[in-house]
Amino acid sequence: MPEGTLEVTVVSAKGLENADVLCNMDPYVILSYRSQEKKSSVASGKGSNPEWNETFLFDVSSKDSSDLKIKIMDSDTGTADDLVGHASISLDALFRDGDIPATSYNVMKDDAFCGEIRLSLNFTAQKSRGFDPRDENLGGWKQSDRD
Repeated sequence: MPEGTLEVTVVSAKGLENADVLCNMDPYVILSYRSQEKKSSVASGKGSNPEWNETFLFDVSSKDSSDLKIKIMDSDTGTADDLVGHASISLDALFRDGDIPATSYNVMKDDAFCGEIRLSLNFTAQKSRGFDPRDENLGGWKQSDRD
């Protein structure tokens, strides 16, 4: 797997199971890639069909592939936030192709479908830092054109 930058845009979600009984829930998203974690803003009162349109960057520096983990939470005042659902996305195709346009992924809770989350993914590979014998400026020496 190459090294570089993973860009995740959280677009929206739809059909989420409402975690609040009396009012619309206030969902937010937690994205995890390896040891890195990012959190979206809270879509206050947006209920089962929130929109975020927020972009997050992750450093990719390991040779081991890892999935992008997604948790959708309901922000609650005075009590612990509720888990709405989760998803896991394999990034193998992204690292191979470099870009996955906005796509909907199933959100699960207790092994049951509970909605969809829409994300776009982009991977920008870091240029190699290896030796290139064609680099004429390597070492500050260049052979003279004179014989």
